[in-house]
Amino acid sequence: MKNIVAGREPVTATEFIELALGIDLELFTGTPTESQMERAARLDVAHEVLAELRESDPETAAYAESLMRTLPLKQPRPSSRRPRRTVRRPVNGYAAGSAVAA
Repeated sequence: MKNIVAGREPVTATEFIELALGIDLELFTGTPTESQMERAARLDVAHEVLAELRESDPETAAYAESLMRTLPLKQPRPSSRRPRRTVRRPVNGYAAGSAVAA
């Protein structure tokens, strides 16, 4: 049996939750690439949505609030590591281009 919510068929569990509860999970969890300004704006909207949800659907509001506490996405850190170097290994124990005396 297929699960269809609001005329749409969710592919992942996350999509099913979003469709069933009517909330955008990314609004409460954020994205790894968001800037500090984007994060502040997202949290402002999330708090407004939570206030409305508390009045209309306290159970969904509790779930959304728990998302904000338990699933914070880490901010990306600038990489200070150098890129990996590729090491070529000799084939069959011989260095490439070396002649073998018989």
